[in-house]
Amino acid sequence: MNLFEEAGARGGARDETWPDAPLAHRMRPRTLDEFVGQRHFLGEGKLLRRMLLADRITSVIFYGPPGTGKTTLAHVIAHTTRADFEQINAADSSVKELREKIGLARERRERGGRTVIFVDELHRFNRAQQDALLPDVESGTFIFVAATTFNPFFAINSPLISRSQIFEFKPLTQDDIRAVLLRAAADKERGLGAWRITIDDAAVAFLAEKSDGDARRALTALEVGVLSCGAPPGGEVVYNLAMAEESIQRKALVYDRDEDEHYDTISAFIKSIRGSDPDAALYWLAKMLEGGEEPRFIARRLVILASEDVGNASPNGLVLATSAMQACEMVGMPEARIILAQATTYLACCPKSNASYMGLEKAAEHVRSGRTLPVPDHLKSTGYKGAQRLGRGTGYKYAHDFDGHWVDQDYMPTSAVFYEPTDQGQERAIKERLDEWRRRRRGGESKTPSAE
Repeated sequence: MNLFEEAGARGGARDETWPDAPLAHRMRPRTLDEFVGQRHFLGEGKLLRRMLLADRITSVIFYGPPGTGKTTLAHVIAHTTRADFEQINAADSSVKELREKIGLARERRERGGRTVIFVDELHRFNRAQQDALLPDVESGTFIFVAATTFNPFFAINSPLISRSQIFEFKPLTQDDIRAVLLRAAADKERGLGAWRITIDDAAVAFLAEKSDGDARRALTALEVGVLSCGAPPGGEVVYNLAMAEESIQRKALVYDRDEDEHYDTISAFIKSIRGSDPDAALYWLAKMLEGGEEPRFIARRLVILASEDVGNASPNGLVLATSAMQACEMVGMPEARIILAQATTYLACCPKSNASYMGLEKAAEHVRSGRTLPVPDHLKSTGYKGAQRLGRGTGYKYAHDFDGHWVDQDYMPTSAVFYEPTDQGQERAIKERLDEWRRRRRGGESKTPSAE
């Protein structure tokens, strides 16, 4: 009895053997040689392949987007490792079921056996359920294998992460998708080999692009096209581009406001504006809006960017970004997207400077690392009785009483320079003015009050 048959005896289901099971289930790889993709850790000589071939698998977490082989690889492990295999789906499991599986693992360990416990959708376990795994993962009662679409550093307990190897799954390449499709079309045992299928290269390329590296999505489109064309088994099927376009639904946007795509896409959006590429910025903006991102979130980030990255090189950027945020609140979607597009393109095309932000960072570091500087007496508050008796404000020079509304005066007890304007946009004029003031201050020129 092999491992899947043993699972069936315990009540598990071998859905890949059902003749009417979806093609993607039937074509699940059963060995490492059949597995496609993830060469960065499963290629010849790579870490996970070495671990599996040596039957030295340790606790691992598989992390990546849907359809990239996480669950499939767990089943491959069931075929290749010399251990019993228990599977739990965290979406509909409980602590009680988890403890039962762990109990079975303890019994096998006492008999000298080993157990792999595979937890699918690990991120759906709450903290208490994740904590229930820790003692036995720590003691090696079982080999822990888990799959998640969430970044484990956000969704999984740190102690569990520290006890596991993390393998990040990447979307399959177009070559990977092509190999999966051609294998399924030719496989007579599990695939669509009962038909004589010819697949156009254009159709394969289309499916590979529209599936976004998701093998399950590509195989489903292939199966839908073949089964709906009307040809009986043994008949000839030409799977061309037109059939592929009909078979695959509108591309499912890979975007989730609680997962990596949220953080990665807003990062790309901000960096594109910072890099003065309005076309890229509009693409990432469109992706966020199409994915259902909250417009307020995007608008707030534009306001921050207007100060952090545009700054005094184009001060109107902050005015426009703030107005855009307020306008989005008043107008709402779908028209708010137009306002966001205007703010995005304006900021992307502005001259850029982060000098004010970097100046603040330098000043903060000076405060953190150096001695806290006292406020000079002549700058201290005089708005209370007795201030003059304490010498507060004595010697202060009111700048508006002097020519050019500027006077040579110490405003902090250090000569440190924090704000260094660039020569970008309007900040060039600021730089010229500030350079002149600093030159005069260093020169110690005597100034006299204006006649006014």
